[in-house]
Amino acid sequence: MVDYLIVGLGLAGIAFCERLEQQGRTFSVINDDSQTSSNIAGGLYNPVLLKRFSLAWKADEQLKMILPFYKNLEDKLKITLDYKVPVLRIFASVEEQNLWFEAADKKKLQPYLSTKLLDNNNPCIKAPFGFGEVLHTGRVDTKVLAKAYSGYLSKKKLLDPETFNFDELKIGTDYFSYRTIKAKRIVFATGYGLKSNKYFNYLPLNGTKGELLTINAPLLKEERVIKSSVFIIPAGNNLYRIGATYKWKDKTNEPTLEARQELKAKLDTFLNCDYKIVNHVAGIRPTVADRRPLAGRHPVYNNMYLLNGFGSRGVMIAPYASHQLLEFIENGRALDPEMDISRYDKDYIEV
Repeated sequence: MVDYLIVGLGLAGIAFCERLEQQGRTFSVINDDSQTSSNIAGGLYNPVLLKRFSLAWKADEQLKMILPFYKNLEDKLKITLDYKVPVLRIFASVEEQNLWFEAADKKKLQPYLSTKLLDNNNPCIKAPFGFGEVLHTGRVDTKVLAKAYSGYLSKKKLLDPETFNFDELKIGTDYFSYRTIKAKRIVFATGYGLKSNKYFNYLPLNGTKGELLTINAPLLKEERVIKSSVFIIPAGNNLYRIGATYKWKDKTNEPTLEARQELKAKLDTFLNCDYKIVNHVAGIRPTVADRRPLAGRHPVYNNMYLLNGFGSRGVMIAPYASHQLLEFIENGRALDPEMDISRYDKDYIEV
């Protein structure tokens, strides 16, 4: 019997598996790659919401965790994941510059917003009012991580690459059995796949479709992340990721012409060089009505847990939320109430 059965291997599942390995716990994983949001994510970690110049939820706590967390994964998997990249916000006017300085004066934002305005020296970028720089930022290559971690678990015979069948889950008094696997606890970390989970689909996971373009732009020669109406994220070899869209009605993983045109139109307002679109991907972010993660114990089944709802900030939230959940399970330490799914117990209808 293993200690845990994990269903799902996006950022949430990977982070939780990693916490289990650090604690010497045994586990098996089932994952069918149906949820693509972790694979197609831009992978930025950025403590500031640049639309409103406000601090992201729990940014201080999360930043302390992510650097050692991804460094440990790099060492273990012998890959490069964490790229320290400045994030520059284009100012559209003098008024926006003033708003930036006002925000940078706030105690919580002071460590993260540089008060030195940067002039634009890239002829391919239109930024007559210059840039503001966000500090302590970077990019994690989530696609490389997903592939490497999946391979790592496969070699250890800990991963079943199949679709989880709820009809085959048997719930005992102090264990779960699924086909040939017996586990003391089960953790669901399936992103938007939660919608088909009969045990947790009472939770208000809305799902927001995001689409990203990859462009080849040899003249751009930009190594920093540029944020205007969309992000330009350097990916090496003259490639840049452009994104992302936010759509609430379409719940498919298929790229759309509408999103391609929207991203291109926004990019063309501030990019001033030739480029070619070489890739276009889509996925459903696991977004929640109150914009907080979903973690905790099932209202009825004591050893059934959930780790989900990271939205578009999975790179930052995953190390923090996985640590919180494992501490809750193993040591009885209370979850952050803002992310504890017990906040929705009133909505639960017994299966």
